[in-house]
Amino acid sequence: MAANQLEDVVQRWRTTEDFKPEDHKLFLNAGHTCIAQGDCTQLLDFIKEEANQHIVRSMGSGLLPRLVNEVQRKDQSSANCQAILNHLVQICSVKELLNILLLQVEDSDPNGIADSIVVLMPLIQSVLLRMGEAKAHGLALALDSLQKQISKLPVPYSHKQEQEDVYGLCRSCTAVLTFVQPFVQEVKNQDTNSVATELRAALLKFCMESLREPLLHVQLDREANMTEISPLWNFATEIMAILAVIQESLPKILFYHPLRGKEDTISEKDAYHLNESRACMAYLLFVQLIATEVPQDYKNVFFSHLTICLPDSKTVWTVKDLHVKSLERVTDCSLPVELLDLKPFHEVPKNLITIMIDCPIQHLRGKSLVVFQLFIEKLNGEAKHTFFRRIMKTSHHAGVESIIIKNIKNQVERYRKSAYEDSWFEGTLLISLLRDTIILPQGHETDLLHGMDRVMESLNLLRYLLIQERNNSTGIWIDLCHIANSYTKLLRLCLSMSKSYYGTELRRLREDKKIKAKEFKEASGKLSIQSLTVKTEMLGNMPCEAQDKVLQCALVTYDLMESLVVRIEEIIEDSQN
Repeated sequence: MAANQLEDVVQRWRTTEDFKPEDHKLFLNAGHTCIAQGDCTQLLDFIKEEANQHIVRSMGSGLLPRLVNEVQRKDQSSANCQAILNHLVQICSVKELLNILLLQVEDSDPNGIADSIVVLMPLIQSVLLRMGEAKAHGLALALDSLQKQISKLPVPYSHKQEQEDVYGLCRSCTAVLTFVQPFVQEVKNQDTNSVATELRAALLKFCMESLREPLLHVQLDREANMTEISPLWNFATEIMAILAVIQESLPKILFYHPLRGKEDTISEKDAYHLNESRACMAYLLFVQLIATEVPQDYKNVFFSHLTICLPDSKTVWTVKDLHVKSLERVTDCSLPVELLDLKPFHEVPKNLITIMIDCPIQHLRGKSLVVFQLFIEKLNGEAKHTFFRRIMKTSHHAGVESIIIKNIKNQVERYRKSAYEDSWFEGTLLISLLRDTIILPQGHETDLLHGMDRVMESLNLLRYLLIQERNNSTGIWIDLCHIANSYTKLLRLCLSMSKSYYGTELRRLREDKKIKAKEFKEASGKLSIQSLTVKTEMLGNMPCEAQDKVLQCALVTYDLMESLVVRIEEIIEDSQN
């Protein structure tokens, strides 16, 4: 029946090229019926028949959505449907074809994005290659639609997941590489004409966005990927190779090249995305050693202006240890002396501190701490003094502040052992730093448990300095004693209040436990209803036994602080006798 219907329609059309809307509807109905009934062989014969080419050319593009769906189903008729698609994209209007195919890309089922991309990319490529001078604009549209879909696919985080490729990211990336190759080759062969220039712009944007999505999130390992076939490693390698073809040099992109126009004309969002792309490029260049032909001079400049390329956001965790590994290499590079000044590096600690505080991956937090210390060692005395003062005023994190205070102690020891003159960690310069350092940030309202790391390091530093200075004639003893007395006096007040509060809570908890033993037993496993905040955790969300341990630990911590306070007071008192 479908064949007869199609033949009736054809007989009326073979002598005309003036097709009306109702003709298009009839043609599509007939074609869809053929597909639905499995008559794709006969439909293919009709599509290829020379006498019908003007009909197909005018109305055939409307069959694309249904044909694409059939190919994705991979049933017995899919081969004929694929053959029909291949013929249609060679003869129908390129504008209509491109619009329909891009709409198919954008309307892909969330569970079938990869299958849709694999089917559609060769078709879109064929259409674009027919578009002549207009192909660059079409390529930009196609890549934009494509990358929006790819960004929705989950990234595999292990070699096994990559091999299984359940969600199809690897297949999609491979299909994209095949898709862009003719246009990359055209840029390479016709470097100076206007079409090549426009293609280069479209490909550059594609590569930079690919560095951000998905490569920014991919777990790459050069050693592992050298021994096993990895589609995502291959994708990263090919993206860098394409960049090398379409640009004069990779360092130029890394340091100077915006996506469009002048750097200050880029929107804040685009600039942020560009920085993420540059960060990933830096990771591939300097950590994974892709494109190792980048000169050492460029690597040195990169490290000295690291934050031009590195994003200050939580996406950094998904670049693995991009900041950390790149910064580790700072210590290995032979940087010019003038590049070791504090100013070019002033944002580097900010990135590292963000990792140290917020990164959910424990080993990265540990690595960032190591690199943070390496960074400190790169600074001279003046830079260290300025840097320590700045971090103590801006970090607002007890753990970070404790690291700085420990470094102050280390610097004092180092300078005294080496007998440097004009030290930034001696005399009045040291005292001025201590006045900004040995304090309780919130006065008598300071949360001592939350700020335990800073408090303990402050007390240790004071004890060390007092022991060192009691028999010296450096002229800072009086000022040092004044700082110590002010600090310990306020700390004793805080300790008294905190110990009283936590002691009361512990006694109440234990009394409640006795009184409500039956209730706790019946409600075994349920949470206590106490409401006490310790280090941002609600004790009320802990079992009763856990609350008891936390409160005991707090009291032990306060006893330890108090013992250091007593020792400091003894040192001062003994020196006065």
